[in-house]
Amino acid sequence: MSSALEYWPAPPPWGWTADDLDHLPSDGPNGEPDFFKHVELIDGALIFMSPQWRFHECLIRGLTEGLDSQAPDHLAAVQQMDVKLGPRTRPCPDVMIIDAEAAADMARTCYEVPEVHLVIEIVSPESVERDRKLKPPRYAEAGIPHFWRVEENEGRPVVYVYERDPATGSYGLTGIHHGLLTVSVPFRIEIDLARLVK
Repeated sequence: MSSALEYWPAPPPWGWTADDLDHLPSDGPNGEPDFFKHVELIDGALIFMSPQWRFHECLIRGLTEGLDSQAPDHLAAVQQMDVKLGPRTRPCPDVMIIDAEAAADMARTCYEVPEVHLVIEIVSPESVERDRKLKPPRYAEAGIPHFWRVEENEGRPVVYVYERDPATGSYGLTGIHHGLLTVSVPFRIEIDLARLVK
């Protein structure tokens, strides 16, 4: 990884790879603290994420706890962990439902697509384009069966639920949930969205 950082702030000539993220130091090339703490890789480009706003943090915590409490034994909810979509793409979704066996491995830094059943992105002002347009097609192309996008509307969460069509390899919208979120896949889920931001 030191050879890749030699080209900083430009990317290395071969581009960043998903495996490079495991070798980034926490501090920046000039000693900046926690410089690489919140970074994603999209199409070989490093994306630095802004600090969370409180709405975002409440939803991450609430959705993770709600999903984990309802998940069957073979599945588990995790938050802010990477998923490796390919050799040059490794985003960090806000919440995921993954295989419980994978979640039990405390040495993991990312998960593989076959281990992931649901990806949730909570849209913040700086991530609108990524969460609405950039990431969903890549999740679908990789084969992740379920995707939720969470938006803020007058201080309340709205959840857009998508399911992957195996014939087209793209997501189709299956519902828009404002108050009570109730779905039957990837398992039976019922969450009172209003309670997540109280």
